[in-house]
Amino acid sequence: MTGAAPIPTTGGPPPPDPPPGHGLLSGKVVVITAAAGTGIGSATAKRCVEEGATVVVSDAHERRLNETADVLADLAGERPLAVPCDVTDESQVQRLYDAAVERHGRFDVAVNNAGLGGQVEVVDMTDDQWSLVLDVTLTGTFRCTRAALGHLYAQGGGVIVNNASVLGWRAQAGQSHYAAAKAGVMALTRCSAIEAAPHNVRINAVSPSLAVHPFLNRVMADEELAELSRREALGRGAEVWEVASVIAFLASDYATFMTGEVVSVSSQHP
Repeated sequence: MTGAAPIPTTGGPPPPDPPPGHGLLSGKVVVITAAAGTGIGSATAKRCVEEGATVVVSDAHERRLNETADVLADLAGERPLAVPCDVTDESQVQRLYDAAVERHGRFDVAVNNAGLGGQVEVVDMTDDQWSLVLDVTLTGTFRCTRAALGHLYAQGGGVIVNNASVLGWRAQAGQSHYAAAKAGVMALTRCSAIEAAPHNVRINAVSPSLAVHPFLNRVMADEELAELSRREALGRGAEVWEVASVIAFLASDYATFMTGEVVSVSSQHP
């Protein structure tokens, strides 16, 4: 992609090709936040379509969201519902899930992928920097979970998959706000899963380590990316589709006994 620097690797085996779909999500309607661009959200939307799902995509960036919807239309044979949504705005969050139900009569899966990072040490971090990352990454996930649960409880069941991070477990300089938010997403996942279980709703999370995409070097120096890649046993970060495949598994009927779990998508070693 023009303007994107190559992602550093450390000489491990190259990533495999994505597997074909196997109908894991046939007949299901999946709502995905932060689905525009080249990251995990758009890869998840594509994987869900390949697994037979009907998707509803959302993002705060309307132009990129529509570009993603056009790409998915070529894959699915019809253009998915694309709903602009800023997860820091409660009314927009409610409108997203209401729109999915209005279009399709229901949704079966909600993938809460929206998040915001940054690189700043605590001594230099402003209240605004802290609050923005927490509002998008943690409180946004809470808002989406709350809105989705209202519909899923009413219809008698469903699945939520949150996107956490290994930084919810592990330390990295300059990432205190993001790590705190992702640790909160893990706790939210576990506690809300206990509440949702009697309503036949499962809630799990994925916890990627390094997921590569063309513009990752815009927010992280090449030297740091190389070091993070070195820590992976496979000598590289995950392709975004590799994270999306785990999300699709958790959303599927292959994971019906899993709830309150945080699944690491990582090959990191000490």
